[in-house]
Amino acid sequence: MKYRISHQTRYQYAEPVSLCHSVVHLKPRQGPYQRCLLSQLRVDPWPAVNREHEDFFGNRVNYFSIQQPHEALEVTAVSEVEVMRPNIPDLSRTPAWERVRDLLGDREHPRLATKQVYTLPSPQIPLDAAARAFAADSFTPGRPLLEATCDLMARIYTEFAYDPHFTTIATPIAEVMEHRRGVCQDFAHIAIAGLRGLGLAARYVSGYLETLPPPGQAKLQGSDASHAWFAVLVPELGWVDFDPTNNLIPGEQHITTALGRDFHDVTPMRGIFYGGGSHELTVAVDVNRVEG
Repeated sequence: MKYRISHQTRYQYAEPVSLCHSVVHLKPRQGPYQRCLLSQLRVDPWPAVNREHEDFFGNRVNYFSIQQPHEALEVTAVSEVEVMRPNIPDLSRTPAWERVRDLLGDREHPRLATKQVYTLPSPQIPLDAAARAFAADSFTPGRPLLEATCDLMARIYTEFAYDPHFTTIATPIAEVMEHRRGVCQDFAHIAIAGLRGLGLAARYVSGYLETLPPPGQAKLQGSDASHAWFAVLVPELGWVDFDPTNNLIPGEQHITTALGRDFHDVTPMRGIFYGGGSHELTVAVDVNRVEG
């Protein structure tokens, strides 16, 4: 499946901004089931400095600096991506989760040394006792790792309410666990916290999800949004993704932009600016199929 993705971020300031520095994760990754055919980043006003590099996690990161006064900032990323359906293993035939936990606990394992960072706490995902206890109900003794993870995903989908007005990007996991409400970012963080609490490797995935309008209705432009899910490591197979917001294993409709320990590592856009006073932020995302 091929997609054309447009992600536009606009800041309108009450007063002129004299200087801003920004970092963005808006260009899709290359991967075994995804090819980024092209990706362009447009910044208005034109930045004095504009660089791209690959970070520790293999993400494409753009840094830019605007060094002249401006009252608005608009950043638009336009990409074309081809997504292939992943090979989903038989969940019941994957290794027992305790075996994987023990492998990850071996700090001298030659193939897993670089993956062990995903077993540790991170800035937005501390080791939370409530999240660990919640996950433990799915990870009964001897249960296959992916079967247990699928059960955890389904329980988050069933027992947590999707509420876009309850949390912000700064809401702690403990509060989400207490109220059982949040959005895709929160649900991914909860799953990761529980998995890491059990000694497993889990990472945060940021990207997009194609949304289809009801039959007979036209798709509203700008109505799509960024999405988030998580992945768990099976040493013999690699990373396997799970989407707890929709209770499914991601396929051709999920487009990956960036991977990291948590949302902090993959923020679509962050930075600092001088001046400006109050500001208004608008974000518009379109994910459209490219036929043929």
